Amino acid sequence: MNLPVITVSQLNLYIKKMFDSDLSFASVILSGEISNLSPHYRSGHVYFSLKDENSSVKAVMFAREASRLRFRPENGMKVIAFGRVSVFERDGVYQLYVKELEPDGAGALSVAFEQLKKRLESKGWFDPAHKKPLPAFPKRVGVITSPNGAALQDILNIIGRRFPLCEVIVAGVTVQGNAASGEIIEAVERFNKEKLADVLIVGRGGGSAEDLWCFNDEALAAAVYKSEIPVISAVGHETDFTICDFVSDVRAPTPSAAAELAVPDIISLTHSLEALTDSLYSNYVSAVREKRLRLELLTAKRSFSEVSGLFEGERRRLEKMMDSINNLVSDAVEKNSRRCQTAAERLNRCAVNYIGAEKLRFAKDVTSLKRLDPLAVLLRGYAAVELNGTMASSVDAINVDDDITVLMSDGQLRCRVEEKRLKP
Repeated sequence: MNLPVITVSQLNLYIKKMFDSDLSFASVILSGEISNLSPHYRSGHVYFSLKDENSSVKAVMFAREASRLRFRPENGMKVIAFGRVSVFERDGVYQLYVKELEPDGAGALSVAFEQLKKRLESKGWFDPAHKKPLPAFPKRVGVITSPNGAALQDILNIIGRRFPLCEVIVAGVTVQGNAASGEIIEAVERFNKEKLADVLIVGRGGGSAEDLWCFNDEALAAAVYKSEIPVISAVGHETDFTICDFVSDVRAPTPSAAAELAVPDIISLTHSLEALTDSLYSNYVSAVREKRLRLELLTAKRSFSEVSGLFEGERRRLEKMMDSINNLVSDAVEKNSRRCQTAAERLNRCAVNYIGAEKLRFAKDVTSLKRLDPLAVLLRGYAAVELNGTMASSVDAINVDDDITVLMSDGQLRCRVEEKRLKP
């Protein structure tokens, strides 16, 4: 055999060219079940295998195509893959290079919706315990929707008719397309940050699944879940459901229904108030009539007309008791009066004797005090000398030229000492 010797690389390249040159491999639609799924989160590429009951083939979906997927591929998911078949030269393996991927039997949007719904439900974002009640009488209603849509006009008309006391603040946003969810998120966050409203209506009118898809965004669901202001989701028609509906505090079937849920009906409130007023007045009149009738029945009884007869026996018994008490008191007073008189006489005698003795003692004390009285001494012709306000009892305390005061019984003398003589 005179065959040429080739390298493995040459062989793989030759086979690759055969695949690439065959137009039947340039565009292939393949159905199968995903297995060996291996997404590369850094690069964004997705590697997996497609298999059926008897065979499997390797497949790859590069980051550019994978970023356009509406759903998340999962092991065991049946899909339809659109792409081309070629050879990976390095390993000499042929594989499917996937351009598009769709769930088999269900649309990509439907699968993506169910996947996101299941994931958020497991986080507890749909839990009724987390949902906030709507205010009974909101002062301000925030509306996040298209500024040009019919949904906004319906909301404004209904709120204006039902509760004109309420202020409506509109945040105009795009409600479909790639940029829509970001604008809605920004509006929800601004309403919360600046506390612009008491309740929010988020939504739009009807449309296809593609048109409503921005309301299935996970980031928008997070913003609605974290909102401190109660959120009413009003997306599409009654048969349309979005993730925003499930995570919101209240889901309204239409934007018009959302407006009715957001505010009370002032006419119904007025009628209710009138009915309550009438009921209160009626109950008041009935209660007064009932009390008056009972009073008339009670006053008509014999016990009210013969009150004095009912208490006559008790009155006589009470009078006898009072007479007995008065007699006892009189006897006691008389006996105590005699005792008090005798005691008073004894006390009087004791007082007279005591006062007499005290008078004698007082007279003696007066006589003694008179003997000690300086004035009495002065009356006998003596005098007292005072120096600088102090009584001088000795010549030693006084010097020549001192000014002294001489106290006598009938007055004072101011003197100057000219000579001092000591007692020999």
